[in-house]
Amino acid sequence: MSEASTKPIVINAKDLSFKSDQLVDDLTRFLTESLPKLKVTRDGNEIGIEMPEKLSKRAIRLRIKKFLYKKGIDNDFRPISLKTADKDGYTIKEKRILELSYY
Repeated sequence: MSEASTKPIVINAKDLSFKSDQLVDDLTRFLTESLPKLKVTRDGNEIGIEMPEKLSKRAIRLRIKKFLYKKGIDNDFRPISLKTADKDGYTIKEKRILELSYY
């Protein structure tokens, strides 16, 4: 696989690391095991992924959601698309919970 046929994706796991830093390590391990063709690196709260051009970004989102479900924190966190001029990928944000009390 040549360098021209890969694209970089960044996963910002800042909110996930507030809950537990071990979850970010588990996410990197889960991504490398579920998609062995990817080159996954961790730099602080960001996870960098070199993926083939043919693989869609949606496959990464699916794996993140699957990881959150397996850890039982899918009701607390969700992946949101991140698109800036220099970065493309996802950020894992904590879900906002609205509590209404009638009394």
